[in-house]
Amino acid sequence: MSHHLAISDLTVSFNRIPAIHHLTLTLPCTSCVGLLGPNGAGKTTLLKAIAGLLPIETGGIAFKGHSVVGAHRPGKSIAYVPQREAVDWDFPITVQGLVEMGRYPALGLWKPFATADREIVDRALELMDLSDYASRQISALSGGQQQRAFLARAWAQQSDIYLLDEPTTGLDQNARTALMQVLHRLRDDGKLIIASHHQLSDVPELFDEVVILNGELVAAGATDSAFTKENIDRAFETRVFSGSHEH
Repeated sequence: MSHHLAISDLTVSFNRIPAIHHLTLTLPCTSCVGLLGPNGAGKTTLLKAIAGLLPIETGGIAFKGHSVVGAHRPGKSIAYVPQREAVDWDFPITVQGLVEMGRYPALGLWKPFATADREIVDRALELMDLSDYASRQISALSGGQQQRAFLARAWAQQSDIYLLDEPTTGLDQNARTALMQVLHRLRDDGKLIIASHHQLSDVPELFDEVVILNGELVAAGATDSAFTKENIDRAFETRVFSGSHEH
């Protein structure tokens, strides 16, 4: 079985304006992928389409050879972590409570929380260096800890694909480094991480592969070959769909 995320001829509109136009792309598991491009390039739209949060107009998305669109989607295989400003951080829940939510899809309505579930939650907290913060309210965490808490919930969900929307925005250098360490840990565990990212200077140290978008695919591949000045200039100089305000 092919361990890839395969996107074929994908078109998605945002507020009736095409945000992604006929995108075809294959991404291997066990990689950390940077999604790059200017505001309006379709980065968030692509993440939400893979996560099943936006309808697609044309094409398909498959993981390990199986469609992840509509009724066929394997819900727990894909975890979406939104931008931090999209989250209500005042919601009264502890870090442990948030991570336990990752087990709910597997439990359903009636299955009780078992020892195995508790072990998964404990391991998720440990992996994300949050064991000491388990009883804290999420509002009391730093920005980097909040991001890692959502990653811990995703890991507790036993996801194969992690989709992150601008995960390093607003984090200081130490928090960015800690976050990327846990993302690389997930990659080394066989996971596929796709993160939209706007700070171009640190792309080579963060990502194994890049996807450069501007409404349509500009370039994709290993960072050392696809992340070139020519490809970045092409993406940022020519706005394919100038009417889109999505990023």
